[in-house]
Amino acid sequence: MDQNPRPPLVDSSLAVLAKGYAWLPDRRRRADGPLVRARVMGQHAVALHGPEAVRFFYDEGHVERGTALPGPVLSTLFGHGAVHTLDGQAHRVRKDMFLSLLTGPEAVAGVVECVAAVWDEAVESWPDRPSVVLFDEASRLLTRGVCEWAGIPLEDAGEVARDLVAMVDGFATPGPRHWRARRARARCEAWLGRLVEDVREGTATAPAGSVLDAVVRHRDADGGFLDPHIAAVELLNVIRPTVAVCWFVAYAGHALRARPEIRERLREDDPSYAVAFAHELRRFYPFAPFLGGRAVTDLEWRGEPIPSGTLILLDLYGQNHDPALWDEPYAFHPDRFLDRQPHRDELVPQGGGDRTTGHRCPGEDITIALLRALGPRLARLEYDVPEQDLRIPLNRMPSRVRSGLVIRSVRVPAPLHGAGRAAG
Repeated sequence: MDQNPRPPLVDSSLAVLAKGYAWLPDRRRRADGPLVRARVMGQHAVALHGPEAVRFFYDEGHVERGTALPGPVLSTLFGHGAVHTLDGQAHRVRKDMFLSLLTGPEAVAGVVECVAAVWDEAVESWPDRPSVVLFDEASRLLTRGVCEWAGIPLEDAGEVARDLVAMVDGFATPGPRHWRARRARARCEAWLGRLVEDVREGTATAPAGSVLDAVVRHRDADGGFLDPHIAAVELLNVIRPTVAVCWFVAYAGHALRARPEIRERLREDDPSYAVAFAHELRRFYPFAPFLGGRAVTDLEWRGEPIPSGTLILLDLYGQNHDPALWDEPYAFHPDRFLDRQPHRDELVPQGGGDRTTGHRCPGEDITIALLRALGPRLARLEYDVPEQDLRIPLNRMPSRVRSGLVIRSVRVPAPLHGAGRAAG
């Protein structure tokens, strides 16, 4: 066995941009061994997939995440100095803050209650509008709801929503989308940094127990308060992923149009089916293509050597569509999750591993709960879907419904009116 394997001479960075989500699954199908070797951004890279690979990837004795995140990703999606860039004790202390804010029934219910109330109020105006772009509307409503829950005052929810969406939309691509994402992050970090300073100086108030209050008062592993800029970064790492649920709301509209029988099932307000629908949205539709880390020492994966410093990629999209894990992986079947709960390291649209000790997204329960609440709400509406571009290109990262899912002639059925609506 070659203990110093050489990566391919040809760099695959352009192929990643050209093929998007399909790049790693295609390479894996053509690979001779248990992993894919490539050269990405001039670096030796290996790609893994599968539940066992997830556990391998999230073992801090194998892989560190902080040094593997490219500068352009930090300047758009996560922010410099974010929890994602930390490892070891520093990561655990910062991550504990997120876990305290985003996990547990009370936190999840609080976010859902705020977003659902905003949604129910907004839907009443949809019949009076010529059309609604579901992606754009969901981003604004999610922004209003999560900021209300987090104790963050808003002057213009539409402007903030556009910036939060831009950060996600432009992190994985060069060109105009990327530069829009950088400018959006700079604006939001400046806004929230000023808010943190105002709270500390007493010229603004953070509601007791709110996300804003917790971040302002958080002490890091060194015992010190977060710098206002880092505090702003972490506030964005609470609200930005929540607003990114708009991707899945538009995907929900796409799925309901393609499968009318699913719409009827969701209208029955069966909580188990609504959760299964949420899981299948996250499995089937493209979101994060893969994650990256770096080998902290010389490693071995199923007999294949991985030299220290190698870039290790975890293929999320490929795993979520692996026929060895999922029957008919390219068919949308929520029923697959009625008889089985997805294993922690099996369904990985937002990463895997243990969220309490590793880098798994602590807001995953909030994502599922929001989709469980909004899926039936969307299904109970009556509306027309005009001709539009409903393609979801896999060579665009992150992908999205091209048209944003335009609906018109919205009708709010009578049973949805009144106080009973919010139970959805």
